[in-house]
Amino acid sequence: MDEILQVDTVSQYDALYGQENLHPLVSVIDFAGTTPKEYASRMNFGFYAVYLKDVRCGDIKYGRADYDYQDKTLLFVAPGQVIHVAIDSSYKPQGYALLFHPDLIRGTSLGKHMDNYGFFSYQIREALHLSEKERKMVLDCFSKIKYELEQGMDKHSKMLICANIELFLNYCVRFYDRQFITRHDVNKGTLGRFEALLNDYFHSDKLQLVGLPAVSYCAVELNLSPNYFGDLVKKETGKSAQEYIQLKLMNIAKEKILDTTKSVGDVAFELGFKYPQHFTRSFKKYTGYTPHEYRQLN
Repeated sequence: MDEILQVDTVSQYDALYGQENLHPLVSVIDFAGTTPKEYASRMNFGFYAVYLKDVRCGDIKYGRADYDYQDKTLLFVAPGQVIHVAIDSSYKPQGYALLFHPDLIRGTSLGKHMDNYGFFSYQIREALHLSEKERKMVLDCFSKIKYELEQGMDKHSKMLICANIELFLNYCVRFYDRQFITRHDVNKGTLGRFEALLNDYFHSDKLQLVGLPAVSYCAVELNLSPNYFGDLVKKETGKSAQEYIQLKLMNIAKEKILDTTKSVGDVAFELGFKYPQHFTRSFKKYTGYTPHEYRQLN
């Protein structure tokens, strides 16, 4: 099986296509005239990526399923998802990409509502097909974000960039509503059901009552044997199921830590930790910072 090319940061992705990186957490790329410096049939990103494909170029798969797309199409990829791209040295990409890291939107209106944009999830494997008018609106949003990046950072930059990304995604919600009138949803995949299971679990009181969900629990809920489920997650994401669950938990922890009305102990309890010091150790392992340090940085 081909190895997965792990691209964790926006800066790495810019470098892959020889682009100047204007901000470590967000970028807008025009692929015209670019050539990737490295080729891989499977890629896993540590950030959100939205592609506007102007022509059909390279067959993309989402997990193991074909990703339906054609001219004037938007593709959405969330952190941790694996895409399969049939490209080689003759591949000449055309179109645009918006890339933004989860750390850019933490504590913002967009960050608090990111789960509402279901088209980033494995539950929806249909791409978004645009009319020419819709395509122009997308490019206008990309242009505004690019403009802010080119001005240099000031105290307004993050707010304006995040606001324009949120505006763009809200337009996409409208465009999808229009598209779903005539197009039928593809069945949920196993990873999509796993993601939905975790979302439901983490937004209930189960963390406080029974703690972090075990891999075996998730497998049973998805009607799979634990071994098969573990192998599937590792094969498709490059992470073990336990790592995937822990990463999901720590992303929620980052958001909760920014609420200064709660103590670290309060956050630890909400996330199912019996002792705050256990939470602090886990948080630092995954982020490199203690909860107090992370709160001060943001």
